[in-house]
Amino acid sequence: MLRIAVPNKGSLAETAQDMLSEAGYIGRRDPKDLHVIDPANEVEFFYLRPKDIATYVGSGALDVGITGRDLLLDARMPGAREIEALGFAGSTFRFAAPAGSFTELADLEGVRIATSYPGLVDGFLDQHGIAVDLVPLDGAVESAVRLGVADAVADVVETGTTLKQAGLEVFGPVILQSEAVLITGPGDADGAETLLRRLRGVMVARRYVMVDYDLPANLVDEAVAIAGGIESPTISPLRDPDWVAVRVMVARAGVNQVMDALYAIGARAILVTAIHNARL
Repeated sequence: MLRIAVPNKGSLAETAQDMLSEAGYIGRRDPKDLHVIDPANEVEFFYLRPKDIATYVGSGALDVGITGRDLLLDARMPGAREIEALGFAGSTFRFAAPAGSFTELADLEGVRIATSYPGLVDGFLDQHGIAVDLVPLDGAVESAVRLGVADAVADVVETGTTLKQAGLEVFGPVILQSEAVLITGPGDADGAETLLRRLRGVMVARRYVMVDYDLPANLVDEAVAIAGGIESPTISPLRDPDWVAVRVMVARAGVNQVMDALYAIGARAILVTAIHNARL
């Protein structure tokens, strides 16, 4: 059986479980369950702390897992590697310090940096040849400078409001653009390709919708220029030989603009339906 590590709580857990359910796998019914077997799909799910997943997968104890790219890099497990970005739980890591203290990465040489991700930050600074004194903290690093235990911090930045409230501002390059990722271990596990293909199908279904419409046959080229689909639209004849029916996949984010444009050239009976899953 394929052994899959899944986040048991936190920002990754709910969406990861939703994706797996949409991909056809059964999930846990009780949030206290730590181990679930899905015999129909020949997989076992192990519900673990997100920070520990890279360790279990990288050591070969489990085959694949869902975790954050930040947590993967922070674990610094040689056997664990990212195989697919999953498109949720995005975050940005930056350096921050009191206004005017530092302006560029080189200014950090020899200073104290507080972070909840020492492996991630150390790896980034090693790549740039900068030696610092890391101060590992378990969350709430914004107070580290004010309390005198660090000169700067490295942390997740969203709106920047929390940093500003602590009297800090971001500087230097982006440390990491993170999101949820599927990771694999040192071996090639049976079933991993099927899991990956299913998750990709879920991501396609979340990004696209199906658009059906009727159109005068002489306007097909114009319609295809507006919405060309993944490969090309499906064109079917109607009882009226001057009209055709068209079916095409369209990005969900821009579907209303596509509908407006199609209507403007003469398309009618335009219908949009959700895609529950896909294989491309």
